[in-house]
Amino acid sequence: MRIFSGIQPTGRKHLGNYIGAIIQYVAGQERGDAVYCIVDLHATTVEFDPAGLRERTYDTAAILIAAGLDPERCILFRQSDVVEQTELAWLLTAVTSYGDLQRMTQFKEKSAAQRKLVTAGLFVYPVLMAADVLAYRTNEVPVGDDQRQHVELMREIARTFNARFGEVLVVPEHRIPAVGARIMDLQNPEAKMSTTTGGEEGRLYVLDEPAVIERKVKRAVTDSGEGVRRAPDKPGITNLIDILAVVRGVQPSAIEHDFASARYGELKAALAVELTAYLAPTRERYAQLRGDVAGLEAVLADGAQRARVIASATLADVRDAMGVGPPR
Repeated sequence: MRIFSGIQPTGRKHLGNYIGAIIQYVAGQERGDAVYCIVDLHATTVEFDPAGLRERTYDTAAILIAAGLDPERCILFRQSDVVEQTELAWLLTAVTSYGDLQRMTQFKEKSAAQRKLVTAGLFVYPVLMAADVLAYRTNEVPVGDDQRQHVELMREIARTFNARFGEVLVVPEHRIPAVGARIMDLQNPEAKMSTTTGGEEGRLYVLDEPAVIERKVKRAVTDSGEGVRRAPDKPGITNLIDILAVVRGVQPSAIEHDFASARYGELKAALAVELTAYLAPTRERYAQLRGDVAGLEAVLADGAQRARVIASATLADVRDAMGVGPPR
């Protein structure tokens, strides 16, 4: 089984990224042939700083390795180093519906937030995302709940291509974590934790120092009433329960049981201590890795070389099926 996922090099990685994606990547190394991509081309679809983009790519590579990705056991590479994915994206526009792209929720949200220019790249972003996945004949895509619509589109693109040109592409399945698929903003628990929206106190970064983690958790918005339990009318407490369940590796019901007679403050205090310990190994390992830019480049270059072997074979089959280029 082949597993593929891509991660944006935008901003510092927060707890939602870590739980919804990064720890899923690490687990994927145990279950199959894992391929992971830092999608720097996707980051160019909105306003960006060129020097900052390169630095954030290194930041992201260091965090992924610090969290447990082993370049000897998976393929880790930079998207722009594998040109086969961008060519495949263009070819896949031939089987992608304009109407489907118009309906993409993230396009609507991101285009509304743009101050200067809504780019064509932002509009066709989901096609490049589909190419990222389909280039590796991926069986499974670990994603957060917010990416469900994009995975459904890439499945539709693969099915349409196969119906028209023959069974060339694998139709992937998504894998969304049962617990922690949507980690919410600590100050606005009805909104997803995000790098681009909300305030600093609402997002908890993987690299936050222990004192910062404690402060943010203890200031997290909770709900009226009493009782540590998950419920639609208790989004703040539900979010904290879900986070602690992931940290402990248990079901949320176990947290509800353990804190059945506790006050909100006791839940927050326990979460602050346990979350600090949970993130500490990644933060410490990151500090060791980030300064070695040459080492990070070597990992990304080796990963790109291995990725191109797979992607070039898929692209050759797609070109042949579509009648593009000379016959093989």
